[in-house]
Amino acid sequence: MEKAEIIRILEEYARGEIPQDRVVERISAMGLEELGFATIDTDRTKRTGIPEVIYSEGKTPEQVSAIASKMHQREIPILATRATQAVYEAVVEKVPGAIYHKMARAVVYLPVESSLTESYIAVVSAGTSDMPVSEEAAVTAEFLGNRVERIYDVGVAGIHRLFHRLELIRGARVVIVVAGMEGALASVVGGLVDKPVIGVPCSAGYGANFGGVSALLSMLNSCASGVSVVNIDNGFGAACQANLINKLT
Repeated sequence: MEKAEIIRILEEYARGEIPQDRVVERISAMGLEELGFATIDTDRTKRTGIPEVIYSEGKTPEQVSAIASKMHQREIPILATRATQAVYEAVVEKVPGAIYHKMARAVVYLPVESSLTESYIAVVSAGTSDMPVSEEAAVTAEFLGNRVERIYDVGVAGIHRLFHRLELIRGARVVIVVAGMEGALASVVGGLVDKPVIGVPCSAGYGANFGGVSALLSMLNSCASGVSVVNIDNGFGAACQANLINKLT
């Protein structure tokens, strides 16, 4: 538990706002907030550098909003991924000021605007159909305090488009590459830059793409050095990894 949180609890007790047993309960909770249907890890930022994030799929709008509300009370930055419009509408009732990024399917709330890193993460996508995943990666990276440069629709079918943006890509500290179909873009970028490349196989593609499996296998079999791969459509996971790399000192 953060020192500021402990001080706030003790001040509430001194003002007579909470009883002694509640003070003991909150301090001994070891960074956990129980909601019955969910247990919020309130100390995750201190432990890992990345706060608790709400994965919205499979949860009702009411459940997501209840979690977000409790995080808001604790002044924890809020990111809800795979969120629908209905989820956003439920959250914004409890968390005024929350923003919905429709393409990324993400709800974001920052208690305090943080400054972004000088070094940046490049999010590179093969095609416009990859944008939901690309935007999930970009929005997540920005939520975590990183400057992001978006380089979209530069796939191998028109590879000159990639070369036109190559200087910007090479200037990044880490590169996220999102590609569906055969997933070749990650290998191409990996052979052109001297920075870590995180491949995100995308489910966009015709039948033999097998919902992103063909792109996943292509990226895993990349002959380019320095290419790592996350799960299919996992822009969030790629952004978290890129965030940790970008903030290494």
